[in-house]
Order: sequence, then structure tokens, then C-alpha cells
Amino acid sequence: MRGATAEKERPVEELFCEYLQTRAQDVKWEIVLRYSNMIKSIALRLQDVYSSFAQLDDIINEGLITMADAVEKYDPEKGSFEAYAAIRIRGMIIDYAKKQDWVASSVRRRVQKIDQTAAELAAGMGREPTEQEVAEEIGLTLAQYRRAVGISFTRNVISLEELIEQNREHWAASDARYPEEELQRTELVEVLAKAISELEENEQLVLSLYHERDLKRTEIASVLGVSPVRVSQIHTKALRKLRKALSQYLNDE
Repeated sequence: MRGATAEKERPVEELFCEYLQTRAQDVKWEIVLRYSNMIKSIALRLQDVYSSFAQLDDIINEGLITMADAVEKYDPEKGSFEAYAAIRIRGMIIDYAKKQDWVASSVRRRVQKIDQTAAELAAGMGREPTEQEVAEEIGLTLAQYRRAVGISFTRNVISLEELIEQNREHWAASDARYPEEELQRTELVEVLAKAISELEENEQLVLSLYHERDLKRTEIASVLGVSPVRVSQIHTKALRKLRKALSQYLNDE
């Protein structure tokens, strides 16, 4: 029987190797607990969709169940577990928030109205409108506007990741031994890389700081010397371009 200390010190790669061979429940939950901090970290970054620490506790509990399911379904040949689990946890948080009605339908409609109004103002003014200009046009206070933009920021991250994940699951369901399946995966990476290279410099920087450096909106705002809402606008614009490029690629197949 393994000692508790030795168990905790085992590399997670070794635990995965054992679980894939034995499907032992104690090993699965050891892996889940190793990634419990990831659940809390992601939940704290998505605070735009909930507001209290009581809700945070609920999310972490649901996250443990989702993480356990991710361990069961993980295929090492499809990429890193961290990336796969992060997408699953983010999706769970959004879905759970909707089920609990933490993101009210009125707020979701407000998000859509903000996106539409911001685009119309930008077209008419020849520049990106300020948060004050958009808020006044819609008849919102700055607090209401910033809350809605925060939710929009979160939803755009999820929608792009879900699009990628759905396509990856489609490939996973097919026989990856065929060369054309590997070619599709390579083409997808190339499409995204090209789309990212065509983004404006500030859009590339925001994506890098958020998705690679794991900085929060407020931290990115400090780096760029702009408001957190402006960071959300840049991020949303960048993700729209990437989503459009990815959707065109998938529809052309």
C-alpha cells in the first residue's frame, strides 16, 4: 500500500499513466485533487458571471465533478490535459451560471445591445466609441455598462473555445490513424495562426497577455494604460475576427 506522502509526491504524468492502465478510482481522484487549484483560479477569473463566495464554493464543487469527467475522457494523443480541462471547466461555469439564472436574460439582452450599439457608433464616428458614449446611447449607467461588458468578455472567450473544442471532439470521434485527419488538425492550427498574425498589434498583445500570460483584465489594462472596459473591447474585436476565420474554414470543408 502506498504511503500518503509518497502518493502526493508522484508526478501527475505517472498518475495518468497508471489511471489509463487501471482506471482505478483512487488514482482518478488523486489527479482531480492535483488540479483543484486550477478550478478555483478559473472560477475567480470568471467572476463576471457570478458575485458571491457562496456561489464560488458551489462552482468549485461542480468543478471537481467536471474535472473527474475530464480525467475519464482525456486522450493524451489529443493535446495537453491542462488545456482540455480548462475548456471543460470554463464551459461548466457558464452553463451552471445560466442554470442558476446568475446571468439574467435581461443582462444577456443588454450585452447584445451593447455590441450592436458599439458597432453602429464606430461605423458612424470612424473610431471606437468610448464606454461613456456607448452607455449614454443605450441609457445605461457606467456601472451597468461595465458589468455587461465583463459578461460579454467572458462569453466571447467561451464561444471561441467551444467552437475549437467541438471541432476537436469531431476529429477525436473519427479514426485518427488516417492521414487526412492529421492534415485537418494541422490546417486548423495554420488557419488560427494566420488569423492571429493579421490582427492589429494591440489585439495580439491582449490575446497574448490573457491567454498565454494568464493576466486579468485589470492587469492587462495597467500594462496597456487603458481602462479594463477598453481591454474587453479589444479582446472582443480580436475574438470576433478569429471566430469568423475559423467558422469560414469549417464551413468551407
